[in-house]
Amino acid sequence: MSVINTNITALIGQNNLKGAQSSLQQAQERLSSGLRINSAKMTPLAEAIANRMTSTVTGLNQASRNANDGISLAQTAEGALDQVNDNLQRIRELTVQAQNDTNTAQDIDSIQEEVNERLAEIDRVTEQTQFNGRDLLLLRLLVLASPSKWVPKMVKRLQSTSAVPMLQEPLLMAVAGICT
Repeated sequence: MSVINTNITALIGQNNLKGAQSSLQQAQERLSSGLRINSAKMTPLAEAIANRMTSTVTGLNQASRNANDGISLAQTAEGALDQVNDNLQRIRELTVQAQNDTNTAQDIDSIQEEVNERLAEIDRVTEQTQFNGRDLLLLRLLVLASPSKWVPKMVKRLQSTSAVPMLQEPLLMAVAGICT
């Protein structure tokens, strides 16, 4: 005769332990990921919610990267504009210096030479300032309704005054706020 020995209490305890371990594992997954829903074995509604949340988080992460790119672009442009501003301030300083009646022709030539160098530096900065391969400062703006009529008249008027002897057109246009 055969005898089968079983321990029902041990089998029940083992089944309860497996259930507790499964619940513990699921709770740990939720805690470690921060998500309520972690897998497709959840309900279809729960899976749809998880997909929507994942999509939202992915979109927000990309938006954050885009904003950081925008900040970097603005900082790059700001640095270039600071250089342009420094050069324009020096050109203004030189323009005021050139109006001094005690300057000789050689002094005026030296001032004009530095102004030309500053204008060339402004051109270089505006032409070479880029972010991600795109030019940042090469913009064409219409400042005056008819600059071709207004600027030459102003240049002739300024050159005819004794306060501004022999200054060339680029300097006068820079003083007028119009850079070539």
